[in-house]
Amino acid sequence: MSRPSRLQRQVLSLYRELLRAGRGKPGAEARVRAEFRQHACLPRSDVLRIEYLYRRGRRQLQLLRSGHATALGAFVRPRGPTEEPRGAGAPGTPPEDGDGPRSPPDGMGSPETPRDGR
Repeated sequence: MSRPSRLQRQVLSLYRELLRAGRGKPGAEARVRAEFRQHACLPRSDVLRIEYLYRRGRRQLQLLRSGHATALGAFVRPRGPTEEPRGAGAPGTPPEDGDGPRSPPDGMGSPETPRDGR
């Protein structure tokens, strides 16, 4: 097995630092683990994305270390057990209730702006 690259060592170091910084903050450790697991499937050759995520993680680490952060969370829209995502019906079927947004039939949409800009 070959030695880890410099970028791999930096990412692992960032992971450890984020876990340490989030120890006393509710939700921080779980969020850090979830974020790293989510991006664990990135191919090793995608260096640009890995470097971007590394820089983003460094900024988050600075925020966690500052005295202003008391907890860490994520913006997630909760779904009820009976609520279905939009468009859950069969493709091409209109929504059951008439209150949902509808797209105009082809050719009957709003008039487009003339090409001369007037």
